[in-house]
Amino acid sequence: MVDMNSASDQPLLVAEELGKSYGRLAACRDVSFVLYPGEVLAIVGESGSGKSTLLQMLSAQLAPSAGRVSYRMRDGVLRSLADLGEAERRFLFRTDWGYVHQDPAQGLRMAVSAGANVGERLMAIGWNNYGRIRQTASSWLQRVEIDAARIDDAPRTYSGGMRQRLQIARNLVTEPRLVFMDEPTGGLDVSVQARLLDLMRSLVNELGLAAIVVTHDLAVARLLSHRVMVMKEGRVIETGLTDQVLDDPREPYTQLLVSSILPP
Repeated sequence: MVDMNSASDQPLLVAEELGKSYGRLAACRDVSFVLYPGEVLAIVGESGSGKSTLLQMLSAQLAPSAGRVSYRMRDGVLRSLADLGEAERRFLFRTDWGYVHQDPAQGLRMAVSAGANVGERLMAIGWNNYGRIRQTASSWLQRVEIDAARIDDAPRTYSGGMRQRLQIARNLVTEPRLVFMDEPTGGLDVSVQARLLDLMRSLVNELGLAAIVVTHDLAVARLLSHRVMVMKEGRVIETGLTDQVLDDPREPYTQLLVSSILPP
């Protein structure tokens, strides 16, 4: 489990009785929790449990049917995401937030160079010195274990693991305060997953990031998170410190999940 050295007593993100319904189908119901700066929360459950729907609501990509999400802005004010204008939400994604997709192609521009993918985030926050942008992009490629000599290569020439590491560099180069991760190791070979997890844990610790990680892989939750929320049929059925939940689960469903009886 990662160390939490930069946590604050003021919440960074607050979810209050969140729900999302599609007609009679409730994809997510009555989810409430608080996330603090520097804290990593894992949301786990089998396919269809509602965890991805929840992540989309938390990251303002999906409007909730009920409840609200509030985020503490850099001026210290806790604001409801529903009250933010579209320009303010885009600004959050350029500065304070990152989003790591399971499929790197969703988070990268595949036709432009790796350096341009990283540099675009810097330009979005006002950087305009080409030499400084390229130097910083090169430095970040090395931090995520990509040879800087490949800075001008397009991501479509990269392996799956390299694309995911590039997506991480693109998201973290602006030093966001909160990163959303949707099955960040899904679809990768086991050996590639292990290296990527070690890298993510190191960067989260080093930068003091808060993160919300959606995963069906309990090894990911154990390695990265401080707390775990277990979801079933759209509801949170168990939550607590990661080691506590995974080593001594209370709910029968969580016990099955930990025993790997349930499918991913």
